Amino acid sequence: MTTHQSIRHRTSKHIYVFSIIFVIAILSLSACKSNNEQISSQEDIPAWEKYATEEITLSWYVHFSWFSTTWGDNLVAKTITEETGVSIDFITVAGNEGEKLASMISSNSLPDIITIGFWEPQVEELILGGFVYALNELADEYDFYFWEVAQKQRIAWYTRSDGNIYAYPNSSFTPDDYEENDKIGSNQSFLVRADIYEAIGSPDMTTAEGFKTAIIDAFAYMPYVGDKPLLAIGLSEFNQGGNHSLDEILMNFLAIPFEKDGRIYDRVADPDYIKWLKVLRELYAEGYISNELFVDRRVQMAEKVAEGRYFCMLYQHADIADQQLYLYSNNVNGTYIAIDGPMNSNRDMHTLPGTGINGWTVTMISKSCQDPQRAIALMSYMMSEHGQKILFCGIEGITYDNDENGKPIVREHIRELLSHDRAQYNSLYGADNTYWMLQDNAMQLKWQQPPQAPLAQPREWTYPYTRYIPQYDIVISEPEVADVNWKIREEWGSLLPLLLTAPTEDEFDILYAQYLEKRMEYGYELVLAEWLRLFEEAKQRLG
Repeated sequence: MTTHQSIRHRTSKHIYVFSIIFVIAILSLSACKSNNEQISSQEDIPAWEKYATEEITLSWYVHFSWFSTTWGDNLVAKTITEETGVSIDFITVAGNEGEKLASMISSNSLPDIITIGFWEPQVEELILGGFVYALNELADEYDFYFWEVAQKQRIAWYTRSDGNIYAYPNSSFTPDDYEENDKIGSNQSFLVRADIYEAIGSPDMTTAEGFKTAIIDAFAYMPYVGDKPLLAIGLSEFNQGGNHSLDEILMNFLAIPFEKDGRIYDRVADPDYIKWLKVLRELYAEGYISNELFVDRRVQMAEKVAEGRYFCMLYQHADIADQQLYLYSNNVNGTYIAIDGPMNSNRDMHTLPGTGINGWTVTMISKSCQDPQRAIALMSYMMSEHGQKILFCGIEGITYDNDENGKPIVREHIRELLSHDRAQYNSLYGADNTYWMLQDNAMQLKWQQPPQAPLAQPREWTYPYTRYIPQYDIVISEPEVADVNWKIREEWGSLLPLLLTAPTEDEFDILYAQYLEKRMEYGYELVLAEWLRLFEEAKQRLG
């Protein structure tokens, strides 16, 4: 072989080897690119889609003794399970909610997911005690999709000083929601049974005198509903901290301010409020208010609403929607309608709060959760528009059809069933927020159906009186002050039934004066200072 041939041979060999290396490199790059595209594609898929074929059952605790819903075989539950792979085992409360949750905490047997009222003291206990995950950390590690479906203002509101968010609200309305919608009402209402009210002449019940006279006349007209006595008034259940109907709804009907002249206003000491409590005391002393009022839980009250036994109610109208539909199907005139309720001596317009950014309940994932990545994925699913539409409307082609504008229209036979038999509706279909734990009422406004006859009037009645005042819907979380505040609340919770059942007005006054003294001894001034600080902070955060 000549030198020239040898050089050419070596060169050809080098080119051949280089070519092989080049091809391998190209193939490797292509493979890397393909893998990266696949990974990127996987990252773009919500976590719940990735896990859909992996079946799991998560336990979910709901902190309300009246809650008795099961996951079951209804359309919505089966669809969610098919799309996420998750079934739910609801853990409910048979007795006292606080005792149930305390027992689970102390025994380290918390369920996977927890839903609880945002105002409950156990929320702070769960967070400060390290019993729940930071949702943002779970989202960053397992499910970026959470950040796409979580509403930014709600996230900002619930982000704590450590930079974490441990709970996400349902039924929450932001300032932007109120800007974009003119039909967001309050849930607070004063209701009367329409047929009795009209039969006694549709009296003015805005004054203490008119209120009392109307109740006396109602008893004269219909002392019994069937074979059971008529009940003067329905209120939310009495509990350790008081009574929502009297501590909040009545105060808002009386337009009692939260602050005045830059200072926290003592709402519980307002003269008009005391006057109305004394009217209730008089009605009890005269035999028009039964002891049942003080012991009934929500379940018992719902039964009595369905029987039409209350003449009037100071209550949240949406909370008796099922009973209203039942009444309507049996006696159209026996449903409850909203009217102007108790007013202050100046005749100021009611100031009823619309749902604020706090919402109603919050949902958390416990550190006892068997599979936190599946739990955060389920939350993301339910928070998404896709999930919300299923929770609210059901399934297209079964419970609803879209009109020419793409708006869902619930099928007539489904509406009929919903109107007449909510239990059967839940069992078969499970939509219309049967599973309300993460319901987004603001999002669902665009799918709202024409309101059904007995439900429309109370909701629409509230529109002129509704105010967005979430700066006053706050919870004291600083441990020392929260402890003082809870002691004061418990004192009021013990006192309120005693005030309403006091044999004389003088006894009422003595009991009330003793409460004011105890309140100061507990450290009421400390609570006032913290409230004012939180009010101002909330105003700034809300802009």
